[in-house]
Amino acid sequence: MILYLHGFRSSPLSMKARLMAGRMDALGLSAQWRCPQLPASPKLAIELALALAAAVPADELCIVGSSLGGYYATWLAERLACRAVLLNPAIKPLQDLDKHVGVTTQFHSDAPFEFKREYIDELRALAVPRITEPQRYFLIAATGDAVLDYRDMVAHYAGARQQVIQGSDHGIAEFADYLAPVLAFCGVADGAR
Repeated sequence: MILYLHGFRSSPLSMKARLMAGRMDALGLSAQWRCPQLPASPKLAIELALALAAAVPADELCIVGSSLGGYYATWLAERLACRAVLLNPAIKPLQDLDKHVGVTTQFHSDAPFEFKREYIDELRALAVPRITEPQRYFLIAATGDAVLDYRDMVAHYAGARQQVIQGSDHGIAEFADYLAPVLAFCGVADGAR
């Protein structure tokens, strides 16, 4: 099963989630795909992810996390001993998200989104200072990410498989070019287009 965790203020309607869902559907593997709308609370987001992954053996689970979803995916991969693909993952969200406390809207709708001050402590509880089994991780990081520093990502996932994209952006606009290796890392036999 692939469990996709979107980023801060994002949703299952993100470009990367839609591309992956479409490919899984084309392969007849929709039943092995989960991409929930994550709650604003990191604690509740993790509880939801754990519930979705509960019945899946670790060797059959791959968590794909984008941005803040990558921070969650790392904690989950360490706890569940499963594989994880990290797409421009957040490394230090405590300092990055402190300035976003308050009410805003989601990127793919006008739905209100509130990030509360107590969520910073919930994020702190999910920190992974160092990954324990680098071979279980695949990092895709863009040097042109204007939101997060790719050098922090490369250092945090030292020893893991890494694809550093020269240029690009936080959303990885050319993600379709990386879909096949992501799916292959997740154990999808026909990840190629």
